[in-house]
Amino acid sequence: MKEVRTSPALSGQIAQLDRLDDGLIERIRHEVLTAQAPWKAAYGEYQSGGWWTTSLMNTSGDAGDVRITDGTARPTDLLESMPATAGLLSQLGLKYMWVRLARLEPAAFLWEHRDYGELDEVERHRLHIPLHTNSSAFLVTGGTKVHMAGGRIWRLTPTYAHGVCNLLGPDRIHLIADVYADHAYEALAARREEPAAAERLPDATAAELAERLAAARKLADLGYVDAAEQLLLRLFYSHALPEGTPYDLIASLHTGLGDTEASARWTAAKAKLLALAS
Repeated sequence: MKEVRTSPALSGQIAQLDRLDDGLIERIRHEVLTAQAPWKAAYGEYQSGGWWTTSLMNTSGDAGDVRITDGTARPTDLLESMPATAGLLSQLGLKYMWVRLARLEPAAFLWEHRDYGELDEVERHRLHIPLHTNSSAFLVTGGTKVHMAGGRIWRLTPTYAHGVCNLLGPDRIHLIADVYADHAYEALAARREEPAAAERLPDATAAELAERLAAARKLADLGYVDAAEQLLLRLFYSHALPEGTPYDLIASLHTGLGDTEASARWTAAKAKLLALAS
């Protein structure tokens, strides 16, 4: 991935924090890959399929409970069978709201979205610890793609519009911890560094957007409407776009097809996924 200097705006969205011991990460990876985890496919409206999560800490103690809510997290039965993972979480000393494992399969996408919009307005932050990844798995935020490499804790600010993809595989597995702001978090966040490798995506020209919309229309005319929609949604991972552009293009596609209900549905999906004020 081409290295570029991170802008101040981008560094507010994603940053590298502490390094972690390679041996510890390997032990945690082994626990994750061998655990009898109840993986759940939640948040279907946010993804293409292939995004699975299971909880290590939450308010209920049930590993199959993966819908994020505010509250004081406690270990699930799954975490109790993973001593190395539990030891790291304890060592960090953070105030956890929710801790999950997230698995993204090859050729899977989390569409452009914001998080935390449905939660209480308190200061919280999201940490990622990559456990099993590959160079074709990357996050896009602020028109820039970033591969979150292993061996580090990463901080993501998910109130900015972002999306994730795993183009080729194998599975991308991250430990994700949502934490409340406190002294322990502030001490960790103070040790931030710019992402080691980030690549600014090219801006999409009006002609390129029109060409992609025309290609989607051809697919839709052949009856492949889902494929047409995904063709437009994937623009987010190849081009820097004004916020919500793929959703606007899909709404326009359906307007052109004479399907006003589908157009309105995608306009509503844009507002929901990007947490736009009504």
